[in-house]
Amino acid sequence: MKDLFDKLAANPGPLGQHAKESHGYFTFPKLEGEMANRMTFRGKEVLQWSLNNYLGLGNHPEIRKTDAKAAKKWGMGYPMGARMMSGNTPIHEKLENELADFVHKQDSILLNFGYQGCMSAIDALVDRNDVIVYDAECHACILDGVRLHQGKRYVYQHNNIEKLETQLQRATKLAEEQDGAILVITEGVFGMSGNQGNLKDIVALKEKYNFRLFVDDAHGIGTMGETGAGTGEAQGVQDEIDVYFGTFAKAFASIGAFIAGDENVIDYLRYNMRSQIFAKSLPMPLVVGARKRLKMIRTMPELREKLWTIAHGLQNGLKDAGFNIGTTNTQVTPVILQGGLGEATNLTLDLRENHDLFCSIVVYPVIPKGMIILRLIPTAMHTMEDVHYTIETFSKVKGKLEAGEYKSDEIAAV
Repeated sequence: MKDLFDKLAANPGPLGQHAKESHGYFTFPKLEGEMANRMTFRGKEVLQWSLNNYLGLGNHPEIRKTDAKAAKKWGMGYPMGARMMSGNTPIHEKLENELADFVHKQDSILLNFGYQGCMSAIDALVDRNDVIVYDAECHACILDGVRLHQGKRYVYQHNNIEKLETQLQRATKLAEEQDGAILVITEGVFGMSGNQGNLKDIVALKEKYNFRLFVDDAHGIGTMGETGAGTGEAQGVQDEIDVYFGTFAKAFASIGAFIAGDENVIDYLRYNMRSQIFAKSLPMPLVVGARKRLKMIRTMPELREKLWTIAHGLQNGLKDAGFNIGTTNTQVTPVILQGGLGEATNLTLDLRENHDLFCSIVVYPVIPKGMIILRLIPTAMHTMEDVHYTIETFSKVKGKLEAGEYKSDEIAAV
């Protein structure tokens, strides 16, 4: 019989196997200082493109003032206990009502964290007789929620409506046999590729198949649509989304999340969602802060307009310079290059040390071998000068990559 810890040491995982060489630089880096377009990395200022602070609210003076005032008044402990037992307040309920109104739903429920909330919601909504059909590129929180499901699940090729319909046909047959139901899960904005879930075509399939639609709109809430109400609003199908998930960890620049939908569905989740029933209530300063952030999102469209000015400038400039940014049609901007792990780390080292430019790198096993993604997150904090400098810098490192100057079989030494 094996010892558990010996087994872990022998197999640290596809990312963990590189921890010794990469920790603190390529993985778990530390961006310090005021949350802005320029921050400090390893003691020097860098232009950063790695924070999902889309609207610049994280360090907005009005937000900082509200957060500080709420922390002074309430502390981080109140309310104590889970919502169902002793942790409910009128302010929590006001925020839920305001969020539901914002995304055009009857009701909403607050979640302590987006990841655990999304997982737990999926687990609560379906039983072993139900069938889940989900997009292959769904976020890890959805995949983990699907893994909790004790019934059947079918995956379809990313945004491929023909494949989705094939899986819906299989799901319908099985659900009818075992007296179950069907839940389709996708995302509003896919955080790696930057493209939108094909919500309009998915909704159209409701005319032929009986299913409910769950949309994770973590990257869409606050950024997409005429009012910022999300990707469903942008595509004109918000009313057809049955379970709408939004997070405070992106455009809201905070912690927490919510799920919105019909009143009876939200009531069911309140009494059956294990991650909320058995967890402490969201602390009051985060609730007060979320209300302020929501108010600013609703009343300050200029923040969203600035984000899109930067995003369009960056993406158009990259395409004009010959870069492949995939199929993104949102603010998320992947720059797709070819190369191995050694090349990716050497290129990143060059960007950070010689050009003072910080962005996140994505390599295998997150994406296929031989591919490198430099993931850029434009925000309302950035300037067009930042955009121009980044495109010029990327052109330089792309030339070096293609010339083989970053070629290596090993992770770059820091």
